[in-house]
Parts: sequence; structure tokens; C-alpha cells
Amino acid sequence: MLNRTLTAGILAILTLLPFTAFAKVAPGDTLTGKASYYHDSLHGRKTASGEIYDRTAMTAAHKRLPLGTRVRVTNLKTGKSIKVKINDRGPFVKGRIIDLSRRAAKKLGIIKRGVAKVKVEILKVPKRNGT
Repeated sequence: MLNRTLTAGILAILTLLPFTAFAKVAPGDTLTGKASYYHDSLHGRKTASGEIYDRTAMTAAHKRLPLGTRVRVTNLKTGKSIKVKINDRGPFVKGRIIDLSRRAAKKLGIIKRGVAKVKVEILKVPKRNGT
């Protein structure tokens, strides 16, 4: 019984690895997809980086980019762009590639619609020690 449970647990972890592994990215790489933004109820909660989510900060969540990565997000409809730091994991809604803080979403002009098609350009990837 224990071996069967242990085996099931290991298989579950191995199944999730591709989703949690860091993406191999370099400055200049780009991604295109939909952006959304964090709900205000998350303000003050801890992020995956250990930082506290601040809706007034210029931050974002991405599923696999290394925490601390700096990116430029461009609204493809308006051409507006902003720079944010990845400090959390998400979004966990199919078809979305980045979740922005409320301030970042407002500057990008997506508050009213809630979702926008964007280009995400990698500007700086932190070194392994987090710098």
C-alpha cells in the first residue's frame, strides 16, 4: 500500500515538472498572448517570490519565467508598453500568459476590458543567485 501511494505521489510530481520548471529565456526573446490583471482582493498577500503583492507596484505573474525577470509588456491594440518585474506565478486561466498588477494594467489601458492581447519582451533575466 505504501509503495503504491509513494509511486503515485512521485508520478504526480513528475507530471507537474514541465509546468514548474524555469523557462530558458534570454533578453530579446518575446511571447505573445493574453494579459489579465490581479483582482484587488489579492492585495497584501504573499507572492511566489516572497514579496507581498502590492497593486500599486509594477509587477506581474508568469507561469515559468524566472522570478525577478524584467519584461516589457506591449498592448498590441494600442501600442502602449510598460516594464514590470515578474514576482509571482500565474495566470492559471487557459490562454493567458501574464497577470499584471492593477497599476501596470491601468498604465497599459486594460482595466476596462480586463484582458488584452500583448507582446512580452524579455529585458533582463536574473542570475541564479537572484540578482
